[in-house]
Amino acid sequence: MAQEDEDSALALYIHWPYCLAKCPYCDFNSRKIPDSCDQDLWAKAYIKEIDYYAEKMSPQRVTSVYFGGGTPSLMKETTVASVLSHVAKVWSVDEACEITLEANPSATDKEKLMAFRAAGVNRLSLGVQSLRDEALHFLGRIHDAATARRAIGWAVGIFPRYSFDLMYAYQGQTLDVWEEELKEALSFDPQHLSLYQLTIESNTPFYKRAQQEELTASEEVSAALYEHTNEAMALAGLPAYEISNYATAGQESRHNLAYWRYLPYIGIGPGAHGRPIIGGQRYATENSSAPQEWMAQVFERGHGQTVFESIDLGTMKQEAVIMGLRLAEGINKNRWLRLFGLPLHDFLRKDVAAVLIEQKFAFDDKTAFTLTDEGRQRLDAIIPRLLPSTAAYL
Repeated sequence: MAQEDEDSALALYIHWPYCLAKCPYCDFNSRKIPDSCDQDLWAKAYIKEIDYYAEKMSPQRVTSVYFGGGTPSLMKETTVASVLSHVAKVWSVDEACEITLEANPSATDKEKLMAFRAAGVNRLSLGVQSLRDEALHFLGRIHDAATARRAIGWAVGIFPRYSFDLMYAYQGQTLDVWEEELKEALSFDPQHLSLYQLTIESNTPFYKRAQQEELTASEEVSAALYEHTNEAMALAGLPAYEISNYATAGQESRHNLAYWRYLPYIGIGPGAHGRPIIGGQRYATENSSAPQEWMAQVFERGHGQTVFESIDLGTMKQEAVIMGLRLAEGINKNRWLRLFGLPLHDFLRKDVAAVLIEQKFAFDDKTAFTLTDEGRQRLDAIIPRLLPSTAAYL
């Protein structure tokens, strides 16, 4: 993306908080959908919060809209169409705007996906998680493998771009089993896959269960699975462009790239986070997580924010490093200089960077500072050592 394009680009995230059932590993802001859900009211609330930002911000060019959740495929297509129509009224929408909607195989059908496509969605993100019935049962999913395969087939036939998620590195999974599942996933000829290792998050049923039994693979097995995944995907023509995301050239998620490249984005809906730039200042925003509380606040004051704080320069630099080093492209030095007015290496700890390069965990050239595959595998350990403000903890 050229400099002039980046300077006016805006990513928009719309959060839908409802699911048919809450998965035991999930710590996202989601809950079971109530028996009564007034989607016309939801559309009005989304639109009202969009108007709040449109009035506060300078003219923007929307490059991506992402309906996340929760399970946004539980939304009515008219809700999605209303939001997209209003976005086009208050902002300029890029001709190549990526409009993604998350769907679960258990919460959609072919006709509904066709309706979402007609409403303007041009990219589907399908929450498959596994193509094996035993794994789906373990993960607490309410669809089976046959339903997942059918949903992938619909996505292939309806959307110009699509992706689906798989989860791995759970207890008992072997390299042979994962290898076969990856082969099946690749048989659909996808252009993008998101492949996540199972992690145990606090405040989830899996967290409580993990106190009594092992739910994830050992560190050694997890590392072997990760390395095999990267190798297999690269051979298939979908190299890793981020720690858990793989795509053919040009099919990367533009919306997620906005996060990782530290471009501005707005979070709309309950629990949504944002990093908008208003009046030249970047802000951190966070909305009330409870759906009804968020909606009441929106109709009362135009937004559901519980946090609206300016971000100081040091924090912005830290966030840009944390996000940028997730990417295979690394941190672009020209972009960094434009954002912060000083070279990247005047911020990073030079001694740590030198060791990382020597140990083949990073490489450095004129355009970018980048972690290797081995470095990104150790990102959580590298970040605290590389950032100057955390030097006291070394």
